[in-house]
Amino acid sequence: MTSSDAFGVRIAGAGSAVPDRRLTNADLEKLMDTSDEWIVQRTGIRERRVVDQEVEGTFTLSRDALRRALDDAGMDARDLDQIIVATVTAEMTCPSTACRISAELGATPAGAFDLVAACSGFVYGINVADALMRAGHCRTIAVIGCDAMSTVIDYSERSVSILFGDAAGAVVLAREENDPTVGCIYSSTQADGSMWESLYMPRRSQEVPLQDSDNPIKLGCLRMNGREIYRFAITKFREVIQEALDATGLGVDDISQFVCHQSNLRILENAKQKLGLPDDKVHINIDRYGNSSAGSVGLCFDQLWQAGKIRRGDHVLFVAFGGGLTWAVSVWKI
Repeated sequence: MTSSDAFGVRIAGAGSAVPDRRLTNADLEKLMDTSDEWIVQRTGIRERRVVDQEVEGTFTLSRDALRRALDDAGMDARDLDQIIVATVTAEMTCPSTACRISAELGATPAGAFDLVAACSGFVYGINVADALMRAGHCRTIAVIGCDAMSTVIDYSERSVSILFGDAAGAVVLAREENDPTVGCIYSSTQADGSMWESLYMPRRSQEVPLQDSDNPIKLGCLRMNGREIYRFAITKFREVIQEALDATGLGVDDISQFVCHQSNLRILENAKQKLGLPDDKVHINIDRYGNSSAGSVGLCFDQLWQAGKIRRGDHVLFVAFGGGLTWAVSVWKI
């Protein structure tokens, strides 16, 4: 979809939250047959953040990220019309994480719901939020992407466990009456459900496909066909970025920052090379935070925002892909 409405949608503030605890590659060497060299060579990851499950989780990280985004925007939770939380690691399916955050921060009677799109969740969320605001349903929306992936990882198996960490990123969107050019100028939100078996979290044995029946990863934990996901991602990443540039008539030079999901350093480097993206326009933090799923893009945006690398008037491209399989892109004038 493209937008051409009489008002804009402004990113009023951003915030993020990560656990204090670091899980390094050296720590993983003590848990499984792996090495720092092996992990860095294949993923670019040196450490990741993980929650203390006794006191932290998706709810607390999401709440803290939103609180910081509200502070950054100079707003109160009571100013919100809607809260959207993108996550696959909610502690409870009922009530939603969004409703719990609303209660904690005092956002009643704002609408609140969770959205499940795996690593694409944050970009799905801002695309949905922009559509709700353009349709006139809301004036202010908080979008949070958060996953505590360490809670759904089997640390006895190395293929998946080395990749993921925990983080939350949030933005507060507000209606902009004075400048209709501000906000989302292009978005695409898509999926291919036929590939769901490549990245999934089965809770019961009957949910496991026959061809994956000998998988040693415990039920309730994330399973991934790494080769299939890599092939999908390395192609889709480039495709959706190019499609967004073509649709908006913008070139690489016109984009201030490409805010990319941090899936694998090799995938990021491939996209940079094939599309000619300069190093200073592609923020990379996977070496320190790993793949934080729905938290990834929001965390990157907040780090860029707080560092002053994204300014009013800049064009920013958000892109992510994940389980489902899902993918999404969004181009914004900040």
